[in-house]
Amino acid sequence: MSYAYYPGCSLHATAREYDESTRAVFENLGIGLREIEDWNCCGATALPSTSYLFSLVVPSRNLALAEEAGEDVAVACNSCFVTLRRAKSVYEENPLWRAKIQEAMGAIGRSFTARVQIRHVLDIVVNDVGLDRIAETVRRPLQGLKVVPYYGCQIARPKNEFAHPELPTEMDRLLEVLGAEVLRYDHKTKCCGGALMTTKPEAVLELEKELLGEAYLRGAEAMVVSCPLCQFNLDAYQDKVNKRFQTNYHIPVIYFTQLLGVAQGIAPKKLGLKRNLVPLRGLLHKYYGEVI
Repeated sequence: MSYAYYPGCSLHATAREYDESTRAVFENLGIGLREIEDWNCCGATALPSTSYLFSLVVPSRNLALAEEAGEDVAVACNSCFVTLRRAKSVYEENPLWRAKIQEAMGAIGRSFTARVQIRHVLDIVVNDVGLDRIAETVRRPLQGLKVVPYYGCQIARPKNEFAHPELPTEMDRLLEVLGAEVLRYDHKTKCCGGALMTTKPEAVLELEKELLGEAYLRGAEAMVVSCPLCQFNLDAYQDKVNKRFQTNYHIPVIYFTQLLGVAQGIAPKKLGLKRNLVPLRGLLHKYYGEVI
């Protein structure tokens, strides 16, 4: 089992721990990840406001590169996942835009047929590997660890093949297999504010307060995420939330791949556990001792 791996910009910058832990757990599971050569930014939410055509062509180039490699695409970033899927969907369903995408691809010496599948790494772990196989790889059960799964607003929307748009359960079930206690969390698909922190920071801080607040009230020791922008907003801005609202949140925000790696007994350095801004030392001390 192998995939053409599209890390996207965040996983090579602010979310390096997501990239590192994804590669580590996939290697441990025997899944090949071949990073797409010469990939480019997907355009995310910024490019559509500049040019709708560019917002389709730019991600389509990455899919064309994956087609040339002959493998389906594995994506970790929720925003990249949505953007690549949107380009593929428009290509398949709209003849006018399909022709424009083909013309643009031809201008850069590429061809694109939208035949590759786009898979989120969470989907691959839960549905391709399977939870029974995951259970066999657990070396350090996460017994007693109380967590809330936070999916964010993009991974399950628009409707896709593996996650319910309002009540996804994939991460919940994975964490339970790892031995963690998964707490109820009603905000699991609520938006974190995304890039609005650059233009409307007060609005984003309000959203962060709600997300962190429910996790705190539920008694969560950590929030588990699958999106680099959600992770960054919740991890990096807790101090701002505390100052703005006189709260005292110090909730670790950890990628599901990092916790999967912890349960599998993978070394902390390979999981990027020191990169998280809210320290994980107290959370993971019993699994690694003083190493972390």
